[in-house]
Amino acid sequence: MQSMVDVRRSYQESAIRGATPIELVVVLYDSALEDMRRALLAMQQNDIETRSRQIGHALIVLQQLQGTLDFERGGNAARQFEQFYSLVRAKLLEAQIRSSPETLREQIRYLAEVRDCWIEAKRILQPVGNAAAAPRSSAVADAGTSSRWSA
Repeated sequence: MQSMVDVRRSYQESAIRGATPIELVVVLYDSALEDMRRALLAMQQNDIETRSRQIGHALIVLQQLQGTLDFERGGNAARQFEQFYSLVRAKLLEAQIRSSPETLREQIRYLAEVRDCWIEAKRILQPVGNAAAAPRSSAVADAGTSSRWSA
């Protein structure tokens, strides 16, 4: 009999295989947010090992998001995302070092807000039944976020 963790992992892997670029970005955001929420809980329970492991994984996920930015196609939006990811990563390290739940909560809030923007971009750019027309994430960033995050 498969364990619940195995079933969940199989479901996630299946969903990822059929995901559009925007959906993959959302999956990464969800992963980072889950890590950060677990780190916050561990911080509140004075569980340094779990807090460190969860923040470490969130940093890896953010690094993955940052590393896939396409500056040629994404232009200014890609540069803004790079700055955003760098800032969140720095603040996560600060939260870890200072054991600051306030700083960690703030980063969770920011990342959740940006994740919601990706969901909205998906809604606008991928009408139901038209997932094949999905643009790459950097193009989505340029089209779906420039008005909200203009410098």
